[in-house]
Amino acid sequence: MSQQPTKKSPREKKHFLYTTDSDNKSLDEVNGSVEVPENAGYWRTLLAFTGPGTLVAVGYMDPGNWITSIAGGAQYKYTLLTVILISSLIAMLLQAMAARLGIVTGKDLAQLTRERTSKGMGIFLWIVTELAIMATDMAEIIGSGIALKLLFGFPLIVGIIITAFDVLLLLLLMKLGFRKIEAIVAGLVAIILIVFTYEVILARPDIPQIFAGYVPNIDIMTNKGMLYLSLGIVGATVMPHNLYLGSSISQTRKYDRTDKKSLAKAIRFTVADSNIQLTLAFVVNSLLLILGAALFFGTNSDLGRFVDLFNALNDKNIVGAIASPLLSSLFAIALLSSGQSSTITGTLSGQIIMEGFIHLKMPLWAQRLLTRLLSVLPVLIFAIYYHGNEARIENLLTFSQVFLSVALPFAIIPLVIFTSNKDLMGDYANRSWVKYIAWIIAIILIILNVYLILQTIGVMA
Repeated sequence: MSQQPTKKSPREKKHFLYTTDSDNKSLDEVNGSVEVPENAGYWRTLLAFTGPGTLVAVGYMDPGNWITSIAGGAQYKYTLLTVILISSLIAMLLQAMAARLGIVTGKDLAQLTRERTSKGMGIFLWIVTELAIMATDMAEIIGSGIALKLLFGFPLIVGIIITAFDVLLLLLLMKLGFRKIEAIVAGLVAIILIVFTYEVILARPDIPQIFAGYVPNIDIMTNKGMLYLSLGIVGATVMPHNLYLGSSISQTRKYDRTDKKSLAKAIRFTVADSNIQLTLAFVVNSLLLILGAALFFGTNSDLGRFVDLFNALNDKNIVGAIASPLLSSLFAIALLSSGQSSTITGTLSGQIIMEGFIHLKMPLWAQRLLTRLLSVLPVLIFAIYYHGNEARIENLLTFSQVFLSVALPFAIIPLVIFTSNKDLMGDYANRSWVKYIAWIIAIILIILNVYLILQTIGVMA
């Protein structure tokens, strides 16, 4: 009589996902590729786990955030700093949940969503999520293209084409190792942080008013214009593709995935890395708003486009004696750094979503080229059609925020459901208070984003 195989409990299954499902790992070529010291001290271990948080954080300071943050400061001074603070805290909670989901289950959010839905629903969710990736890439590609024009005088279409082919750079970097990608993105983030810190120091903002700006103000809810800009800041900050990305790249570290202590350590240090990097993103977004408040509040300047900001920083009639070509050039360099770092993570997110939702199997170079072309094509067609009309091209940024608002619930709701599922997560499922806060955040974000969509449609009409 043959021996019947023993049935694994849900908790046992989750620990063996990595060995029994090795052909379906998220980002298989880098999954578990980064060595982690076993008996090192706290700081050395944290350094080994540092990196995924940086890739996630760049999505929270991409070019799509810039206009809304600087305009928020220019129109309402430091009042909307509290919105940036709240958005950053929400991001920390959601990204921690995404990282924990990936580490515990061995699957990313796209894979789990597809497994637990019908074929038709899976295709629908893939389309919605793919639109979100395209929308995210729009802001990054347009930002990079405009930065290249401002710095080197390239026609915008040429800048967009150059940006489109930076996917080839990612292919090269992946061959060098995932740590190289993390290091390059960290370097680009450092450039952004240094540039805006320098420009804010030159602007000499009112420090007491800055701290007062982080205190919630009832005017934000009662002032229609302030509320609309606040929703724009939230919509530009909390983006769906980062949740898919975070659930995948949290699995790049190599450790004993069947050992409970190793699993707990991986969660602890990955979440610490995420929170540290998102704190840096919070600082950058705060600097953007502070710069807008210190330089442009009360000047009645039109700051609706990147080129307007670039020109304003070189106009003494607007920003006073600190105006200079250097200030404008530093702004463009930071914009290019933001766009390039975000396009790297956007391409990775595209691969995660295609592999997770539709199990796309093709050579990595073809897969990355396809995901990038899907994102770039709408921008390129729009740029060719409206050649010479850059204002219309930059209006795509508004459309991109609408797409992101539509897609956000389809990422947040599955994330909360999965991380609250004890059969799936075992001891690492959300605690009750985390689950309730997450649901409240999800519901509020959905309501606010529906309002933002309706308001945006009304503005465009």
